[in-house]
Amino acid sequence: MDRPHMDIDPSLLRAFVAVQETGGFTRAAERLNLTQSAVSHQIRRLEAQIGRPLLYRTTRHLTLTEDGNELLRHAHAVLGAMNALTRHFQPSPLSGIVRFGVPETFMGERLPPLLCQFSRAYPGVRLDVNVGTYLDLRALLGAGELDLAVVLADPLAADSGTLLREAQFVWVAAEHFDLAPGASLPLALAPAPCVNRQVAVEALQGTPVNWHVAFTSPSQEGIRTAVLGGLGATVQMASDLKPGMRIVDGQYGLPALPKAHFLLAWSAGEKTPAARQFGQLLVEMAERPLRAP
Repeated sequence: MDRPHMDIDPSLLRAFVAVQETGGFTRAAERLNLTQSAVSHQIRRLEAQIGRPLLYRTTRHLTLTEDGNELLRHAHAVLGAMNALTRHFQPSPLSGIVRFGVPETFMGERLPPLLCQFSRAYPGVRLDVNVGTYLDLRALLGAGELDLAVVLADPLAADSGTLLREAQFVWVAAEHFDLAPGASLPLALAPAPCVNRQVAVEALQGTPVNWHVAFTSPSQEGIRTAVLGGLGATVQMASDLKPGMRIVDGQYGLPALPKAHFLLAWSAGEKTPAARQFGQLLVEMAERPLRAP
């Protein structure tokens, strides 16, 4: 035979939890902004609905029965789930537009879910994302056309911003790439201005390495295709290494390369609440360790 369905009023559970946490009906009534008699009535209703005593009452002490302890565990779970549900669907206090700039190499696997999470949590905010080069994003930020952006720290300037992560620049070539002794090293680089190109040229200055630019493309995908085809070596971050590529640091006389520091930078204008919230989520994403593959 099926048991009768039981619908427990959440307000009764809140009263029960308040009594347990404050140690009595008087303080629970103060927390809930109710009278003491109203709280006592709610507890009696809850005990009647459960069909078992939940509290041991004395003149000085109030303790939970065994059934009361069991109910307390479920009450915390139910009220926690209801609070989470309320937070998820309540109208967001944030509104407006957040203009965010990000380089292609920073997108990774975690940023798209974060963009989706932010849009769902704050439907009143329009998120405009501009994927561009580091130098273009700096220019847009300086012109006030972006609210915040991920940029590379300039080693020659005192950049302000929040450090999101570090990466290592490396020389890479195809696994089958080979260079005849004495031959000029072909490079595949994006046209200037480009951070990767700048890093490569500055590192090669003053070295005896004989080199030339054999392939030029503004597209990162174009550069990768040329490298995988064996047309030349290039500079990129170690985290962007693709199958079929190998790191060639120290080979062919190539010098060591610096680290890259990704910063969250802001425009000089006033930070809106929506932009602040999005920036905080970015920082929290960067602080979480990457999951092992």
